[in-house]
Amino acid sequence: MLSFLRRKLENFYEDLLQSEIKKPPKHVAIIQDGNRRYAQKFGIEREEGHIEGAKTTERVLHWCKEIGVEELTLYTFSTENFDRSGREQKELFDLIELKLKQFSEMEEEYSRDVRVRVIGQLERVPERIRKVAREIERDTRGNTKFKLNIALAYGGRDEMLDAAIEIAEEVASKKISIEEIDSKMIESRLSKQNIRDVDLIIRTGGDVRTSNFLPWHANGNEAAVFFCTPYWPGFSKIDFLRGIRTYEHRESTWQTTRAERSMAIIKVMKMAEIKDVKKVANRLRAYIPEKVLEEIVSEVDQENRGSIKYNEK
Repeated sequence: MLSFLRRKLENFYEDLLQSEIKKPPKHVAIIQDGNRRYAQKFGIEREEGHIEGAKTTERVLHWCKEIGVEELTLYTFSTENFDRSGREQKELFDLIELKLKQFSEMEEEYSRDVRVRVIGQLERVPERIRKVAREIERDTRGNTKFKLNIALAYGGRDEMLDAAIEIAEEVASKKISIEEIDSKMIESRLSKQNIRDVDLIIRTGGDVRTSNFLPWHANGNEAAVFFCTPYWPGFSKIDFLRGIRTYEHRESTWQTTRAERSMAIIKVMKMAEIKDVKKVANRLRAYIPEKVLEEIVSEVDQENRGSIKYNEK
């Protein structure tokens, strides 16, 4: 009876959290931590912990598509995982191979129209994993509605170092000049898969660190970060929606800060030419509510210029 009531309350809370979502993140990146500790906690085999974690992955993919997320990146196997025993590495690679094969054969709604891309130092993983990775990328290349990135043998520092070395070598061989180096060039060397900036990082398992996960795409975009206690196999939809709420709260705070700065800029324009005031006002439309923008321009108008009518979009 108690479990029934608890589930009812959880369903109600899930619906409440989901109904409050206004603008979900486009790209969510997840550090799936805690499979081994979950197994230890519940007295099951370590391999079972990884299997339960794989089930959570399938659920999260469904939740992402349900609320409108367009891209999901999973930290499935980091370069640090190579420090684990040979037996555990084999268990992980066996499971990764199985799940990638199963995914390409799935008919479930959540797996349709998903383009799968595998990123990382794939030369470090077994050939059988590289083979199935190539196959699933080929089979899903035509799908465009949702992108699923699987990070294998991935390390953020290594990725940035490799990009720096590649660019330095091209400068040394005079293929490119120093003046040609910009953020777009660096980003193109970091990943050949055209990964968009990360909006939200979620880490399960209780650790409060991002483990150099997609540092260029996350830190450069000032991604929101949500740390939660549940181990990955126990990660629930409520936990997921709380992460989304963290992103929306951060985004709201960020928009407010940008709006305040934007309003300050316009007010400083009091002594500027009318055409400059118009230009700035129009550029800041994206950051300030229309009504507030009209009030600010009206204030500047009354104090200094007469009638200022900025162009409609």
